[in-house]
Amino acid sequence: MAASRRRHATPGVIGRVGRQAVPKPRVIMALLLLLALISVMLLDGYLRAEVGNDQRVRSNASADSVPGDVLEGGPLLSFPGGTARTQSVPDKTIVLTFDDGPDPEWSDQVLDILDENDVPGTFFLVGSMISRYPDVVRRMVDEGNEVGVHTFTHVDLSYQSEARVKREIAQTQLALAGAAGITTTLFRAPYSSKTDAIDDYSWPVYERLGAMGYTSVFIDTDSEDWQQPGVDKIVKWATPEDGEGASVLFHDAGGDRSETLAALPKYIKKMKAKGYTFTTVSGAQQESASTAQEAGNAPAGGPAGAGGSQGNAEQAAHRQADAASRWEGRALLAAVAVAEWTVPGLAAVLAVVGVAVLGRFGMMLLLARRHYRQRNRRRFTWGPEVTGPVSVIVPAYNEKECIASTLNSLAASTHPIEIVVVDDGSTDGTAEIAEALGLPNVRVIRQENAGKSAALNNGVRQARYDIVVMMDGDTVFEPDTVRQLVQPFADPRIGAVAGNAKVGNRSTVIGAWQHIEYVMGFNLDRRMYDLLGCMPTIPGAIGAFRRRAVLEVGGMSEDTLAEDTDITIALHRAGWRVVYAEHARAWTEAPASLGQLWRQRYRWSYGTMQALWKHRRSVTDRGPSGRFGRVGMPLVVLFQIVTPVFAPLIDVFTVYAMIFVDFRASLLAWLAVLGVQLFCAAYAFRLDREKYRYLLMLPLQQLAYRQLMYLVLIHSCVTAATGGRLRWQKLKRTGEVGTPGAGAS
Repeated sequence: MAASRRRHATPGVIGRVGRQAVPKPRVIMALLLLLALISVMLLDGYLRAEVGNDQRVRSNASADSVPGDVLEGGPLLSFPGGTARTQSVPDKTIVLTFDDGPDPEWSDQVLDILDENDVPGTFFLVGSMISRYPDVVRRMVDEGNEVGVHTFTHVDLSYQSEARVKREIAQTQLALAGAAGITTTLFRAPYSSKTDAIDDYSWPVYERLGAMGYTSVFIDTDSEDWQQPGVDKIVKWATPEDGEGASVLFHDAGGDRSETLAALPKYIKKMKAKGYTFTTVSGAQQESASTAQEAGNAPAGGPAGAGGSQGNAEQAAHRQADAASRWEGRALLAAVAVAEWTVPGLAAVLAVVGVAVLGRFGMMLLLARRHYRQRNRRRFTWGPEVTGPVSVIVPAYNEKECIASTLNSLAASTHPIEIVVVDDGSTDGTAEIAEALGLPNVRVIRQENAGKSAALNNGVRQARYDIVVMMDGDTVFEPDTVRQLVQPFADPRIGAVAGNAKVGNRSTVIGAWQHIEYVMGFNLDRRMYDLLGCMPTIPGAIGAFRRRAVLEVGGMSEDTLAEDTDITIALHRAGWRVVYAEHARAWTEAPASLGQLWRQRYRWSYGTMQALWKHRRSVTDRGPSGRFGRVGMPLVVLFQIVTPVFAPLIDVFTVYAMIFVDFRASLLAWLAVLGVQLFCAAYAFRLDREKYRYLLMLPLQQLAYRQLMYLVLIHSCVTAATGGRLRWQKLKRTGEVGTPGAGAS
């Protein structure tokens, strides 16, 4: 793949190659899609953060700064005029409060019970839950119940910064505005209980909220329904002393609330039988203020906004949100709806992808083992030994750094060959260097720059022998490579043979990463595809063809950037077999920089998509010619396009799960997958007799190199989907791979 080429472009979803570079907007589009996905996942993770985590942040603390009359006062704490004031629930009165909702299952059933018994409730809502279930909140408000703030993520505010406290409150109010068009002045802190539990850490929070106009609501009695102690105990624990009023705590979310639903009607019936009335927090404030005023113990008017009716009391807690808040709230609800649909949907897709990836590993291992045993048996033979001379075609464009090493390696071949160097308009003296070597059986053919496919086709036409070997101008062969490569042609059904491409310059980190990829990915794949009879690609670095088979399918096509994949599929469709010769090794110079690697793999990915699109009708081919379409095409699309496109999301979801779900379990799952990959890589290295020390780079490869390959593929998909065109790019060569296996130690 070393030559720089000129192509003519044609329009289409995946058209011919053009000279126009990929426009930057497509890169921006891919990045924006990735950013949008990450934003959705962060939002979903934030919504789920700490909800249901019932472990309090801190242990008991002192209460030296808390006024004594607050610690001993009633459950309703406000700060009129900046002064702390508590109010008690009037005698024979119950304020039913519910925490941790809304919940689409339990809250609706609680509302049904309240409606049937003509009893109001006060619901302290978690903002993230409001965002998920706005319809439940609307029902609460429409049916005359009160709602209050229970923070956005159910976090203990005692150790949070002032900015975090304000954000928790503001976001919950925004969700309320979007869901029901209101805001509220009521607040209950998560993990709070009675006023005597206020301490030096939580008191400043209540003071700040009081200054913002909030009434903090505590409890007198706790049903402790969250423990699921049984219906009778819930009723008993929720019942105040005879005649006393109480703020009573139940839960309408956060777990199994079946016992709450069973206990609630029984509790209401019991309290009504005792002569109790039920009201909301605002109703209790109003009645308490009126009683105090009558006794001469409070200024007229009571709490701000308190009136003389239940409706006015509710209005004191609920305020109409302004238009801006309503629109912002609706935008928040819409974003949450997208996150609620997207994240689980992607999780399901990724579960399928994960199973497919693991299935692929399993299939590769089984088939690779079978391939190795089959092809390395002592009695295995392709037929009579192929001893006749073959033509080796070397297309070259500005390969002055590598051409001498390439030709010298061919000159040492143990198999009789002729070498046809097709110089494709080089401007650096490549042809002169090839001629100056004075090697026997070397012909140098010059042509104007027309592209690699044209150079290969010219070489095929000029070849003297029926078997032609194609290689890149930056590749070196071992002495026995050609002999090993051509032996399968003893079987007349075989039209082409793929060799074993090796990374020669593997001493660098980037080179080592590509070395692992070549051994594990490419060569294990080729073993699998060989046994399945659907080899998708003969590598440009080393491949052999029957000359008449190449001419039969029209030669190397200029329709795609992946002419090697293109002709391989064409040979399948023409009825020829394509096999893999593992012992025919070629050493190639891999890209030495991330920029060059990106350009090479971008071209490979895009060219593969072009070739698959071009041969899409192979799916409907009949007989042996349709084997690739029925087997190879689905496998290549699934394992080389679909799963790699979604694979980055697996890593994103892993990070998401580590942050928002279970760090240890997620880390163990990631390590387990890494272990499977390490096992597969080790087995591939064993089959290829490679040194295991390079596998030490595998974890880093998974964290860095693999992500780069994902982005390359996504970039290619965006280009293909938008009908982009891509020019052939020349990779910079160093000539480092000077002898077979150089740099491989």
